Amino acid sequence: MALKHTDEIGLGRAGRRTLCAGFGLACLALFGTSAGATSSDPLPAPALTVETAPHGGEPCQLEAETVQVWQAPEADQGVAVDERYFYAIDNSVIAKYALADGSLVAKWEDQTGRIGHLNSCYADQGLLWCANSNYPHAPMGSSVEVFDAETMEHRDSHSLGMMEEGSLTWFVPLGEGYLAAFAHYDNRGVDYKDHRYSSVVTFDKQWRRTGGWLFPPALVERMAPYAASGGALGPDGRLYVTGHDRPEMYVLEAPVAGPYLVHVATISLEIEGQAFAFAADAQPTILAVDRDKGLVRRIALPR
Repeated sequence: MALKHTDEIGLGRAGRRTLCAGFGLACLALFGTSAGATSSDPLPAPALTVETAPHGGEPCQLEAETVQVWQAPEADQGVAVDERYFYAIDNSVIAKYALADGSLVAKWEDQTGRIGHLNSCYADQGLLWCANSNYPHAPMGSSVEVFDAETMEHRDSHSLGMMEEGSLTWFVPLGEGYLAAFAHYDNRGVDYKDHRYSSVVTFDKQWRRTGGWLFPPALVERMAPYAASGGALGPDGRLYVTGHDRPEMYVLEAPVAGPYLVHVATISLEIEGQAFAFAADAQPTILAVDRDKGLVRRIALPR
């Protein structure tokens, strides 16, 4: 299977309810077809939901439930998932496990030193699309690395080079391009930018910047001194984000106006941040890493 030129990387698709003031029906997420499923035919990339209630209320406080656990010692930076397998991700390792019984199927490990900090991956069209950076070095440089999900061979690479936005931590298909997050940490990287300079950026399919948003200031401080380590568009079109180490997830919508994303809800869950993926089971569930225990958890999100 031949890949297209790297300039066209990524042509594909991308419990409990509480009352909260100010957001009304924004609390009631209606989940449809699952994100992250693979098929032989490309599916349209989702759109990011625009705020569905007046801005200004406190975010909903919700809880998620762990429903299944697998052992995966490589589960450190994040996890990707398709219909049959999950992929535990460490800095320079991707381990493929069977969803059916948790058995290790295959493993890729960098032997060249070129791919040293995989931050996240997502599965689509039989490929793994991964965000890589040169963290903790400066100047900050990032790349998109592509792997064959069947054979676990490295298939392609697209360098973003030096980015003032920071280090690429995750990206997902959005419309005709991508939605991507870039991180700055306090006292790491460049000394003139701290965690407040982390953001979400939109690109076209050739990775030319087309726009972006800032995280709400209160949310930025919850993730301090780090940034958004994981992110994905949910089946409801909302943006779900995890930080570096807090056991919680943030639900965001695009604003009607202005540069700040809208914080709709905070979900407590049994992980310590990092990258996650929506399961391909038509349910509002994610797979996420419990890096301290070397586990991958399937977590049912609240509707």
